[in-house]
Amino acid sequence: MDIIFLHSLKVDAVIGIWEWERKIRQTVEIDLDMAADIRKAAESDQVEDTLNYKLVAKRLQSFVGESEFQLVETLAERIAGIVTGEFGVPWVRVRVNKPGAIRGASDVGVVIERGEKPRRE
Repeated sequence: MDIIFLHSLKVDAVIGIWEWERKIRQTVEIDLDMAADIRKAAESDQVEDTLNYKLVAKRLQSFVGESEFQLVETLAERIAGIVTGEFGVPWVRVRVNKPGAIRGASDVGVVIERGEKPRRE
């Protein structure tokens, strides 16, 4: 299985359970590892033959920027659904980090995996 990754995508969103968090925008950081077979693209050298990570990034920037979830768990699940459903990715690992959410910790968040890891034929 090949993996196309998109790491450290930063997006400002309304996220959190506290009343004060519902009134501000906070930065979330997203990491994606997406299963893909890149052999055709490697041979053709054409973006049309691969998973276009720029399109994935733009879609997620729009979605996350407009979202107002309380939990990073919900945000991660919705991101996974977009990647697998809209982009036809059979397996994705999504990491959503909410920097500064816990005093004394540099990172806090969730990592989920959805779909099935394809086996190389």
